Amino acid sequence: MRCPYCQHDQSRVIDTTHDSRGGVRRRRECESCGQRFSTYERPILAVPLIIKRNGTREEFSREKLLEGIRIACAKRPVSAAAIDHLVGEIESALQKMGREEVSSRIVGDMVMAGLKDLDQIAYVRFAIVYLHLGDLKSIREEIDQLLES
Repeated sequence: MRCPYCQHDQSRVIDTTHDSRGGVRRRRECESCGQRFSTYERPILAVPLIIKRNGTREEFSREKLLEGIRIACAKRPVSAAAIDHLVGEIESALQKMGREEVSSRIVGDMVMAGLKDLDQIAYVRFAIVYLHLGDLKSIREEIDQLLES
């Protein structure tokens, strides 16, 4: 592993921890300059192509999903760690499906379910865009459904 401080390519592993998604965090010390830094390793598993509403296909983008959820959660008391955890769960679920292609509707439904538990205001914000709720009556119906559950 190359040192981010001096670019020396020899470092010593000081500590290793594992997370729930199979990732490994390593604390390292550069053998040249003595600076310490962390690296994070996680397995790269195949994720399916996403079939959009118009029939086009595109690669799953963790960053795009993360950005959409962050926008829904803007100015809400939702931590970045909680958002990252939700995105990780969705990505993991898609990988476990073992399919080459998945409808964007499935991804959207996973986000809706996650946001419903995470923050109800963020859920409504996402639902307005995702479900194309174009008038107050349809938004009100969605809020009423949320209040009933």
